[in-house]
Amino acid sequence: MSTHPHPTDIVLHGASRVLEVEFDEGSNFRLPAEYLRVHSPSAEVTGHGPGQRVLVAGKREVGIKGIAPIGHYAIQLIFTDGHDSGIFTWELLYSLGRDFDANWTRYLAELEAAGRSRDPDAPLPWLQATTHSPK
Repeated sequence: MSTHPHPTDIVLHGASRVLEVEFDEGSNFRLPAEYLRVHSPSAEVTGHGPGQRVLVAGKREVGIKGIAPIGHYAIQLIFTDGHDSGIFTWELLYSLGRDFDANWTRYLAELEAAGRSRDPDAPLPWLQATTHSPK
């Protein structure tokens, strides 16, 4: 028998863009779509090896448009920005819920340090708009 908690209920709250997950040991987590998107276990976010994690910015407005079961151990989330390659195991969902405060604080600090934003279409700090006037 597994010692890891398993979900007893998963509810997508579309209007608030929150995935609510209740576990068999009594925990209940409300995980924002943005949080799940920027912590996706996909190679696009985690990279292909240690130290290759990618800082994902501009996802404040992202939602979840679908959930697909993966066996009896995970779900695949389909985000409104088209991202759909991360497999969220029960263990990962539980740890994302349990460690939400620390993960979110670290993510916001990383965004700030990189001069990036949670807002979509925010200009990159190194991108300078140039104007050319006709002569």
